Amino acid sequence: MSESLHYSKGSAKAIIYQELLPQLKALMADESNYIANLANVTAVLKEALGFFWVGFYLVEGHQLVLGPFQGSVACTRINKGKGVCGKAWEKAGTIIVPDVDQFPGHIACSSKSRSEIVVPVLQDDKVVGVLDVDSDCLDAFDEVDAQYLEQVVRMIRF
Repeated sequence: MSESLHYSKGSAKAIIYQELLPQLKALMADESNYIANLANVTAVLKEALGFFWVGFYLVEGHQLVLGPFQGSVACTRINKGKGVCGKAWEKAGTIIVPDVDQFPGHIACSSKSRSEIVVPVLQDDKVVGVLDVDSDCLDAFDEVDAQYLEQVVRMIRF
């Protein structure tokens, strides 16, 4: 695959996700370095879907540590069970937050973040990281995002 994206700008997000999935698969197919793949996934999602912030946090002991991301400076470490990322890790399930100000214990890396979705990355039924996506708009994420972002993280191999 060439290092350029082809997607229907301005289309419904489900269509954009559907167009991106095979491109992401092809992009990662011949690359064994997971950091390179995580970096490209964040770039693709930010470019195509216009997210405010998109990145990975990787499990290291009892904390999530910042990995490849696109966006403004971020929190470096998050404890298990803390904030949206820590809760998604703890429950090993996707969390959608329509308004981060209403989420108890939300960790505000940026005051511009208004809504968030966090999807755990599983390997052998164990959470090895999370995909964290923020929007500067309220209620930006829904089950369409959850469905497709879960498919994206299933493509990733550590």
